[in-house]
Amino acid sequence: MEIAHRRVATVHFTLSDDSGQRITTTRGHDPLVYMHGNGSIIAGLEEALEGRKAGESFTVDIPPERGFGPRHDSLVQTLPRTMFNGSATPAVGEKLRAQTEKGPLDVIVTALDDSQITVDGNNPLAGRVLRADVEVVGVRVATPDELQFGL
Repeated sequence: MEIAHRRVATVHFTLSDDSGQRITTTRGHDPLVYMHGNGSIIAGLEEALEGRKAGESFTVDIPPERGFGPRHDSLVQTLPRTMFNGSATPAVGEKLRAQTEKGPLDVIVTALDDSQITVDGNNPLAGRVLRADVEVVGVRVATPDELQFGL
């Protein structure tokens, strides 16, 4: 059976950047189980999985526009510390929730000094070419409940 729209696929993968540094892997853990065609994984990986069968292994390079999108410089801002009302000072690498004109946005603290905090609202993988080493473990028809309610 091939991976196709609304089928459930089970895959192991290792995701690396274009320099070969590993970002994440399912190997040694439970594999990823997802319903194909509903956008629950990045577009470039989903496209590469289309038509694959259990037992197939492959490698695919995923450009930013088919992965986590391009980086947007406008999502990096340096703000006065006085804008942060919490009692604790955020640390570099900490995730915060910012309120924007378009609604809430998760940001990461990238720098701070005595008077300012720099935050980045880009996904950490935005703008990066990704390499996925993939093994298709299984493919099956989704159950009626999965089709109605998701996995």
